[in-house]
Order: sequence, then structure tokens, then C-alpha cells
Amino acid sequence: MAREGSNLAASGLPRRIPRVLIVWSVLVVTGFGTLTQYSKTPGDAGTPSPQWPLTSSLVRSTVGATLVMFLHPHCPCSRASLEELNRIIAQDGNLVECRIVFVRSGHFPLHWEKTGLWSAAAAMPGVRVSVDVNGVEARRFGVTTSGSALLFDASGTRIFHGGITGARGHAGDNPGESAVLSGLRTGVAKPDHTPAFGCPLFDPGTPST
Repeated sequence: MAREGSNLAASGLPRRIPRVLIVWSVLVVTGFGTLTQYSKTPGDAGTPSPQWPLTSSLVRSTVGATLVMFLHPHCPCSRASLEELNRIIAQDGNLVECRIVFVRSGHFPLHWEKTGLWSAAAAMPGVRVSVDVNGVEARRFGVTTSGSALLFDASGTRIFHGGITGARGHAGDNPGESAVLSGLRTGVAKPDHTPAFGCPLFDPGTPST
């Protein structure tokens, strides 16, 4: 037995795995699982308006489709939503007018919404960017999660609502993108709704009007 122990020691193999290594491995696996679960957890679906709100100050197209996307200006997940919207515009931008609306709580200072997301949105061809103080427009359209998009036809009827990414901060082919493209090309979005992956648009204490 002594000779066997000497051989193990001579080979450089540890007789037991250090406890700290076991604990570290468990934490890494647990943390990775938590992040994966979070990335696949959608935000609140809200109650999207079936028609373009008559009280909205946003202007929609009366000759074609209009897509409205609501964003929290400090949501890191929403950059992927802009990337996907850019892909849609690159393919069928001639079929749709796009509005990107950044929600800013009234208790934040002016230009709080002027983040890198705003700059990226403003650089997109044919897109109108605006700020929605206290989320008045977001509430009219019935959305509560950053990255939520609504597609309306020329009559103002909603044909799609939801997110256009497959997970939080993950760009790439996904059902939402495909639905918007099918809605633009055929007038029927399939599916007609998908989950939105993003941060809440409204911070606690944000007034409702």
C-alpha cells in the first residue's frame, strides 16, 4: 500500500480533488444555467392595442404598413432588437414605415434617452425616432417591455405584436423576424405574436399619465 501511495505521489496525481475546486465548479455551472434561463425568459406581454390608437401623436402610413418599436434607452438587450429591425429594413424597407419610440420617465433629466441605442436607431435609413415622456404612447399601444414591436396594415389594424429576437440580446433568425417579413409580403403575419425579450419600459414609481 505504501508503494502504491508513493507511485501516486510520484506521478503528480492528487489523491483527492480540493474542496474549493468542487465549490467553484458548482458555482460556474449554476451561474451559467441561471444566465441561460434568464436569456430565455420573456418580458411582460402587455395588452397590445388591436388597432392604431386614435389618440396617438405618432403618424402612421395610410398607404402601407407601419411598424412601431418601443425601447428603453438603457436596455442592453435591445441592441439586438435594433439589429434585427435593420435586417428587416434591408430586405423589405420599401414595404414599411418604421417608428422607434424611446420611453423616458419624467423624473429623469432631458436627453437621458440619448444613448448609443438612440444613435443607432437614428442612423437607420427611413426610421423616425422620438421620445415618449412617461410612456404615454407605450400605454396607448399597450406595451410594457423594451423591444416590443407592433406591425399595422394600411387600415390601422394590428397584424403582429411581440419581439423580433429569439432571446435577450441575441440577434439572428427568429420567429418574430420571420413573422414581420411575412406580414409585410403577404399581409398576414405568421405567427401573429411572439414573446418580447427586454427590460421593463416603466421604472417603479413612473406616473401613468
